[in-house]
This record gives sequence, structure tokens and C-alpha cells, in this order.
Amino acid sequence: MDAVTDLLEPASAATLTGRKPRRRNRFELKLDEHGLELTRSRFEVLQINVGRKCNQTCRHCHVDAGPTRKEMMDEPTARKVGAWILRHRPKVVDITGGAPELSDHFRYFVETGRKAGAHVIDRNNLTIIETRPYAWLPEYLAGHEVEVVASLPCYLEDNVNAQRGDGVFAKSIAALRKLSAAGYGTRLPLTLVYNPLGPYLPPDQDALERDYKRELKSRYGIVFTRLIAITNLPLARFAQDLQEQGKWDEYLDLLANSFNPATVEGLMCRNTLNIGWRGEVFDCDFNQMLFMQLRKEKPLFLWDVTPDSMADLPIRTGFHCLGCTAGAGSSCAGALTASGPGPTGPPAATPGFP
Repeated sequence: MDAVTDLLEPASAATLTGRKPRRRNRFELKLDEHGLELTRSRFEVLQINVGRKCNQTCRHCHVDAGPTRKEMMDEPTARKVGAWILRHRPKVVDITGGAPELSDHFRYFVETGRKAGAHVIDRNNLTIIETRPYAWLPEYLAGHEVEVVASLPCYLEDNVNAQRGDGVFAKSIAALRKLSAAGYGTRLPLTLVYNPLGPYLPPDQDALERDYKRELKSRYGIVFTRLIAITNLPLARFAQDLQEQGKWDEYLDLLANSFNPATVEGLMCRNTLNIGWRGEVFDCDFNQMLFMQLRKEKPLFLWDVTPDSMADLPIRTGFHCLGCTAGAGSSCAGALTASGPGPTGPPAATPGFP
């Protein structure tokens, strides 16, 4: 166990190592307060983080991804993951990064997932489509009926560029039009992702989806299937921004005070296995960024486990888990309930916060 684990989840760490528990983390205390227990449900989703390399450097990115990152899955690991998919046939294969399309093995995972009968998701930053080497993506993804889940934190240009970089909005709109021409938003599923542009909870997801659909249709002629709203977790660059703005404690209090017990049943860690670029197994992509690898006498890799063998393994938690249970809740599939406690922020950018 390392210092990060000790800080984030001392009670769980103690359970795994036989050490005497020192204290419960803030998330576990909330579960205790409401008489709740976080346990695994039926396995459905294999989420593959192929690595940290990305063509963008976004302020909200919990992966801390960027063009200079070198950590990417190699071929032997990819082949082991592919063999696991064919053997255990997850309902969903969710490919993420970084920009997952930059992986040499992206097409292998798409085609292996489809061969196994899985619904395949590409978590796409849109601007990758506007780079010459990846102009083939819309037709390829459509040909394999891959769901595109695309980040677009606002329908206003200035707000998107503030979070994701100058010129990103225009490239995103151009990419969306190419996806539309390939059948996305009509024949094929196109999901847009909203992240708050500051230390707030997301607004009501359904109302925000209506706003997005109205504005993108009227301004740019773009249609899409659905919108999901994801809470920014206090990790990586967003955590740095919170600390620099003196808002760290305030934001963690917001998450804790907005705890919604109705969200626990739908948490993604209950039905998902997340793997890193070396094949390590985690409960979610956020835990991966905190090096909270699952263990059973030793650190676990995908080829060490089966869906059945994972069933009784405790879910590892930390203070950051409060981000998934605040307000309407948050997951890689968006809100978990129709509404919840806690103030929400507008889709507009927050003055003084990147």
C-alpha cells in the first residue's frame, strides 16, 4: 500500500492488509450515515483506458492527458485484453484515454468488441477527427456501429475554448457535422458530454439537453441523440485549479453536503471493470488516476480475474467518490437520478476560474 492509498481509503486498505483500521474516509462516513453499503452488481462494462496521450490539454481532464504523454498500451497487453473480451463477452466495451484513437490498437479493440457482440463506445474529443491522420474516423465508426460519446462542455464558443483551448469549438462543430454526415445523431447514437466550467454541480441534465438540442440545431444544424452531464472530480488539473483559486475546501464541502443516497445504487463502479494501459484492474477511471489498483493478495491485472471472481471483491473508495454521489449523481453515463440536493452552476463560464 502506498501513501496515496493510505490517504484516500484507510479503512479499505486496512481490510485488504489486515491492519487495524485508523479512520473511515469521508465518502464511507456518508454511506454509514445513511445506512448504505457499496457492493458490486452484475458485471456489464469493460472500460479500457488505452493511455494518456491526447491531441489536447483540457483544464478539466482527470487523466492529465496531453500530446507529450508517452504512457500507451503495448501490443502484448492489447492482445491479452482482446482475448479476455472474446472469452468473457462484456455487454459494453468502453474505449477511453487520452484520445483513444491515438492508440495503435484502437481499431483492434473496436473490432474485437463487435466480434464479441458488445456495444462499443468511443470516448471521442471531436478535434481528433479534424486532424488529417484521423479523418477516416466518422466512416469507420459508423461502419462498425460504434456509439460516439463526445465532449462538448457548452454550446457557446467562448466557454468551450476557455476549458479546452483556443479554436477547439470550431473544430468540434466541424467534426460533429462530419459525424452527422455519417449518420450520427439520426441512425447512430451520438452522445454529447457536458462538464461544468467551474466548481459547481451540473445543472439538470434533461433541461440542459433541451438547451443543447435547441441551440446546436438553430445555430449549426447539428442533431444528437442525448446529452450526459458529468461532475468534475477533484483530481489532476481541476484539483490544481481548485487549490490555486482557494476553492478546494469549498468544493469538497459542496460535494459532501450534496450527497444523494439515491445515487449509490447506480454508481458505475458496481457494474464496471476499468483497466489501465498496462492491464491493471480498477473500479473506475478516477481510481486509476489515483493508482488505486484492485488487489487480492497481489495487485490484479485483467488476465488475473473473471467477472465471477470479482463479485465479492470490495470496491475501493476515497474522498473523490463524493463527486459521483453529489446532486443528481454522476457516472460515465451521466446523471444517476432525476434531481438531487445541492446548488448547481450555469453552463456559462465562471469569472476567475479557468
